[in-house]
Amino acid sequence: MRIRSKALSSTDPAPSLYVAREPIFPKRVSGKFRTLKWYIMGITLGIYYLLPWIRWDRGADLPDQAVLLDLAGRRFYFFWIQIWPHEFYFVAGLLIMAGLGLFLFTSALGRVWCGYACPQTVWTDLFILVERWVEGDRNARLRLHRQKKWDLRKARLNLTKWFLWLLIGLATGGAWVFYFADAPTLARDLVTFSAHPAAYSTIAILTATTFVFGGFAREQICNYACPWPRIQAAMMDPDTLVVGYRKWRGEPRKHSELAKTEPQGDCIDCMACVNVCPAGIDIRDGQQLECITCALCIDACDNIMDKIGKPRGLIDYMALTDEEAERNGAAPRSVIKHVLRPRVLMYSGMWAAVGFALVFALFIRSDVELTVAPVRSPTFITLSDGSIRNTYDVRLRNKDLHPQTFRISVKGHPKFRVQIEGTPYESVDVPADTTVLKRVYIIAPNGSDPVAARSTDVRIWVEALGGGERAYKDTSFTGKGDGS
Repeated sequence: MRIRSKALSSTDPAPSLYVAREPIFPKRVSGKFRTLKWYIMGITLGIYYLLPWIRWDRGADLPDQAVLLDLAGRRFYFFWIQIWPHEFYFVAGLLIMAGLGLFLFTSALGRVWCGYACPQTVWTDLFILVERWVEGDRNARLRLHRQKKWDLRKARLNLTKWFLWLLIGLATGGAWVFYFADAPTLARDLVTFSAHPAAYSTIAILTATTFVFGGFAREQICNYACPWPRIQAAMMDPDTLVVGYRKWRGEPRKHSELAKTEPQGDCIDCMACVNVCPAGIDIRDGQQLECITCALCIDACDNIMDKIGKPRGLIDYMALTDEEAERNGAAPRSVIKHVLRPRVLMYSGMWAAVGFALVFALFIRSDVELTVAPVRSPTFITLSDGSIRNTYDVRLRNKDLHPQTFRISVKGHPKFRVQIEGTPYESVDVPADTTVLKRVYIIAPNGSDPVAARSTDVRIWVEALGGGERAYKDTSFTGKGDGS
């Protein structure tokens, strides 16, 4: 057969590369996976909205918010843990753990993160819940959407839905800014219109994006904006458990026009799996980029199988390696055997190693730190008695939640002595959770070896008199060198 193609003339409009989005109206479904999604949605939203309001006593003059990103004070507070700017490697380690966690879960269970815990999925679920509560289940929402004429009822339902979406978006943006300032204080300032403009602009942007992403874009964000669907293929292999359709059991589908004598599969083509899918795909067509592995199609199909008296699992979590065995009547391998395989164990080991390293670094870090910067203009000063004095800027950091007294000492030559500018003592008081800059002098008496030497190695020690913790920095002492 010859296929003829029609050439486009210069007057013909250019074909569109995109199709208009057809809104998806998922049907309500019940089952173990839907229940799991409800629990995860409740926990994640509860943590996000309530965490800034939890209090944690750190002592006087310190913030009592359990989780706080204090940008002005350059601190990150997480319950009893405090991260300083120079300890950003902890944040980097957490990001590495998050990435490895994604690799781990994807290699074991496909896009399970996307289906259950991704913020886009969680907020979309919440928006669909509101939509269903206002407009009804799938059929009612479809009828309302296809109704061309905007009457009073359609306007009322849509305005009510949009208003509730806007409130959710406002709460989302408001909760975000509470992580960067004291939540009760900022809430009062926001209500009285005395907060910083950055707070209002941040809330406005997050409100708008939440409203649009959760209410209108939905699966489009996953399909076009998120890179993870395209990356996940590298994390998966034939042993990865993904949501799939047992075609060898379901086909041919049962249709009324089929003769009773013809062989029929368990699938009755009821479209229940399609109607509940938030991505609007048909899982019976095989694995697709749009599938987020939420498993709602499993719940829908299992409910239908129960009604027609067929065994569950026509749509289920399965691996490609089990297909041939199941076609021949053998039982699939257990979930444990699929999960405990070299790739998953490798990701688990890497994830655990990074986590252990972070915890180890957290527990061995000292509450006493110092930095030393020699002042080399001039390099040294000759005192009236012939002694040589070097000057150093010493920055003392007290990371403890209580005030500390730091004693400064020096090692390198027995005749070295230390003097702190502004005090006759060799100790200095440093408030809790504070850094103090002090000018420290190291003096070598006339006739000593450091005076005649060009350079002498010096180690400056700092000891917390209350807790006994110590820290040091190595530097050098500059003498006359040429003997002049």
